[in-house]
Amino acid sequence: MENATDPDESGYPVFVESIEADGRYRLVRLRGLGCEPLEREEFEPRVRQVFPDIDLEDPAQVHWEDRPGQWPPWHPGEA
Repeated sequence: MENATDPDESGYPVFVESIEADGRYRLVRLRGLGCEPLEREEFEPRVRQVFPDIDLEDPAQVHWEDRPGQWPPWHPGEA
């Protein structure tokens, strides 16, 4: 059975895992590289570093497991 969260098998170059309430990161699976915890500010630069021509608005290229474009609430100075 295919593991939908594995970017190499999901068919998506970028797969964004669901939001975890107790963290400031979302786990982002990048096809060919594995999984990385990224903050909102890190997401686009990192994805474009790996996939320079990606269309971040194309659901066939970037899959959000839940809440597309949203990140956990976090404010500078919080752990």
